[in-house]
Amino acid sequence: MTEATIIQLKDWAVTYNDPVWFREDPIAFPTLFAERYRRGEACLQDVEAAGVFAAHFAWGRRAMIVRDCSRLFDEMDWKPYDYVMRGCYRCSPESIHRTVKWQDVAAICGNLRTIFEEEGSLEKLTPDEVRTRVYGQKSDLKAPNKKINMMRRWFVRNDGKVDLGIWKDSDPDSLLIPLDVHVHDVATILGLTSRKQKDIATVEEITGAFRKIFPGDPCKGDFALFGYGVTHPKEKPVD
Repeated sequence: MTEATIIQLKDWAVTYNDPVWFREDPIAFPTLFAERYRRGEACLQDVEAAGVFAAHFAWGRRAMIVRDCSRLFDEMDWKPYDYVMRGCYRCSPESIHRTVKWQDVAAICGNLRTIFEEEGSLEKLTPDEVRTRVYGQKSDLKAPNKKINMMRRWFVRNDGKVDLGIWKDSDPDSLLIPLDVHVHDVATILGLTSRKQKDIATVEEITGAFRKIFPGDPCKGDFALFGYGVTHPKEKPVD
């Protein structure tokens, strides 16, 4: 990777680590509850529950994601922690977001209730434990866990811009890049990875490259890759 590429990545990270790009984005929902939390109007678990579902719905067009997240939180009366802990959930086979059904949401709510009762917070869960204990999926240590790593980025990074920094006992250096098609495409063009598989090894390779560029804060690079890939899909980055 050339020095010019590194400078360009740093510039993109600064440009896209800005709330202006995330007004209609899944992070808007945990952000709303984080603002309430800071004012004493919500609890940490409100933010965590909102992040779990916003991340789970984060596939497809942004407008559709925002619409369906809003429908979900309407059902929860915009009090996700209270809804989760009541234990009375809408549980039907109708879709709430793409292939996600209300009964899937109910299962996740039940899982969250158990974790909140036993652990108090999601912070100590590993990505694979979030995968299995929250989302009810099979353990897969090779999976890229895009939505989980994105949610962890939201909760751990704390630079006062886009991410929320509600998890105080987690190290930003431990975060992994949320890997999706846009991130993989741009990372490949820039030489951050030569791997074609979208698996944990590729995630770790890209994250490792960013640890050299953004010491102690590799997921700052997510703003460079994802932001550029989404907003300039037909342009080739400068190599």
